[in-house]
Amino acid sequence: MARPLIGVSTYLESGARWGVWELEAALLPAGYPRLVRRAGGLAAMLPPDDPEYAAAAVARMDGLVIAGGPDVEPARYGAEREPRTGPPARERDAWELALIDAALEAGVPLLGICRGMQLLNVALGGTLVQHLDGHAEVVGVFGEHAVKPVPGSLYAGVVPEETSVPSYHHQAVDRLGEGLVPSAYAEDGTVEAVELPAHEGWVLGVQWHPEMGQDPRVMRALVEAAAAR
Repeated sequence: MARPLIGVSTYLESGARWGVWELEAALLPAGYPRLVRRAGGLAAMLPPDDPEYAAAAVARMDGLVIAGGPDVEPARYGAEREPRTGPPARERDAWELALIDAALEAGVPLLGICRGMQLLNVALGGTLVQHLDGHAEVVGVFGEHAVKPVPGSLYAGVVPEETSVPSYHHQAVDRLGEGLVPSAYAEDGTVEAVELPAHEGWVLGVQWHPEMGQDPRVMRALVEAAAAR
């Protein structure tokens, strides 16, 4: 049986180095395709492109992952940029918002990871907390903290117990987007997962980075939903 094809959005960096080269590059941390493979899928990179092509790209995928990355531009949710918010990544914002819209429209299973969860919230009209202490304590180093599922949620059906997850973020969901509900919390009350229960498809966002851990269950659930579709 063919493995489900899982599209994963990517960074677009002005200067990346490998070998003798330093060039503009579309790139993705290797943890993402490795986790997709462990979960039974086949990963396809979806670098930033013209948003008008998003629906055509999503139509060729069995599932979609919106990956982690830079802060969402505050103008996308009607806010002024605060001092600790990172520089905008406008090409990624536009492309990934179009991918999310296309996946929701087509019923393609969708998983948002960290930035991807935040962007899902913004796509549905929600807002973000622009700075949160305690969830990225050392620059460039993933931490860990406990996440507790909401009983009866989609996420709880995948991971029913409280778990320790790899985390690196300084922003979080504030006002929830239309139709989204929390499906996991951190000990400090931060919303750590969201889902769209009224939607006909499989839609989940997690604030942590499963690609940096050893637990494949969230990605496996996406792959299984993609295969079932």
